[in-house]
Amino acid sequence: MSSEFLVSRQHFDSRAVAQGLPAEKERTEPGTPQPSSGSATAGYRSAKYTPGEWHYNYRTILHQADTDCDAARRIQRESKSLYQITDAATQRTQAEGTSLLGERLQEIHLWKSELHRHIDQLQADIDALLAVKTRLEKALDATEIPFAIATDNLNCRGRRLGPDLVRDTVEEELLKEVDLIRSVQALLKRTTAQVVSQIKINREAKQTLELDWSDKYEAYNLDDHCGRFTNMSPDTQLHPSSASMQEQVCNPITWKKFTQDNLSKAMQAEEATNNLRVLVERVLRETTEDLRAQCFSVDQAFSRRCVELIEAKADLEIQHRQILEQIGAQEKNIVALQQAIYNKEAPLRVAQSRLYVRSFRPNMELCRDEPQLSLEEEVRQIDAVVASLHQQLSEARGSLSNLEESRMALEKDITCKSHSLFIERDKCMADRKRYPTMSTLSGY
Repeated sequence: MSSEFLVSRQHFDSRAVAQGLPAEKERTEPGTPQPSSGSATAGYRSAKYTPGEWHYNYRTILHQADTDCDAARRIQRESKSLYQITDAATQRTQAEGTSLLGERLQEIHLWKSELHRHIDQLQADIDALLAVKTRLEKALDATEIPFAIATDNLNCRGRRLGPDLVRDTVEEELLKEVDLIRSVQALLKRTTAQVVSQIKINREAKQTLELDWSDKYEAYNLDDHCGRFTNMSPDTQLHPSSASMQEQVCNPITWKKFTQDNLSKAMQAEEATNNLRVLVERVLRETTEDLRAQCFSVDQAFSRRCVELIEAKADLEIQHRQILEQIGAQEKNIVALQQAIYNKEAPLRVAQSRLYVRSFRPNMELCRDEPQLSLEEEVRQIDAVVASLHQQLSEARGSLSNLEESRMALEKDITCKSHSLFIERDKCMADRKRYPTMSTLSGY
């Protein structure tokens, strides 16, 4: 039978080794018998434990088991308390997060509704400005007809004849009308440019609001989807880096200020649009009234001028008829004077023949007797009468020449007046009937 020897070994705590804890030094209780190390020279000891070692090992195992049970119960209590606390805190935090998401959804919905309202308002303003722009363009096109009428009237009146080519009230009113139309056209062009600029501003503001609304719409859908997540949701996953991804976004103050700034610009654009629409309405109303008032002034001047021409032409025609009558009477007077001169030739021949024949009386018979004196007086009277008749005939012929010149001047002036009346009444006033109405000048 071979003998076996047990080597003395140190006691190790297997739990401490498994947990990576430093090994506890062997505890020695006072009064506890120590195992014999055997003979120093042998280096070996007996293979059997002593009773003291057995009791020590037994009590150590019981003590360690009791300690482990106490630690396990403590850990169980702490774990139960911990998961109860953490479950409540987690549920509370989750409920608070859900509540905050709901509040965030309401806030986003309010801002989104406000953005949508202003987007609709800006679109309505843009449509209104486009309609106003169309009215301005139509009003501007409508001013071309009055301008063409006024310039054509001036050109037609420039073809008047003789003394009728006068710078009268009609021409002054026409020149005022031309200047007024040019100023109205310039004003309408400037106003149209303002409307186009405001439309551009409104579209930019609307685009900014639409981008903001689109972002909020997407954010609303995302937050709404997040708010519907529960612990039983199958589409939830772990995203450990999601918290660090939120470091680059804005804070609630800048988020709110961004939308407020966009809405502020939109409201400024809306206010500017309302002011511009009021301005356009006033411009169209005032320009239309000014053009129609000037048109009425020109028409009145034309009417007065036509009355003057008609009256002048009537006076000239009356005078012309009187001149014709005087010419006829003067021609008859000349014929009568010529006949009277011719009738004086026979008595003059008789008287001169008598004087001539009596001049042949002989000697003392050639006497200035009563017959001689009577004949001489008769000849002088006839000569004087004939000279007077010739003088009257010359004056009558001069008067007839003057009457003819007056007749020609009257006829020429009547022709001028007729031509002027044709231009004023039949050309200009008839052309002015094409003048646009109030609604057309207002851009409708």
